[in-house]
Amino acid sequence: MCKLFIDADPALWESTTKSLRIDGMVTSVRLETFFWKVLDEIAARDGMNVVQLITRLHHESIDAGHDLGNFTSFLRVCCGRYLALQLSGDVPTDTRLPIAGLDADGILEAESGRVH
Repeated sequence: MCKLFIDADPALWESTTKSLRIDGMVTSVRLETFFWKVLDEIAARDGMNVVQLITRLHHESIDAGHDLGNFTSFLRVCCGRYLALQLSGDVPTDTRLPIAGLDADGILEAESGRVH
């Protein structure tokens, strides 16, 4: 079982730090290559680059009243949720379909029904 993980490309878990500007403030985000690739896919689905996606996630999280004390962990969880929602069929694997066009409330309700 572990061979699937152990023999994967080691570049996937190499960390890279990217500097970006959110509301005029320069910040750095350090993530593994695997997560940068997933964020890039999510961003591309809605015609954004990764910096635009991260900025939007930051703004919408603040607007929702979330504590972003560990924003990097939040980004990792976003990636995991995206992949899990693809596996469950709630988010189409066709990356030409934008995430913004999906029924987020319906997806969250369906997910909640499966979890509880």
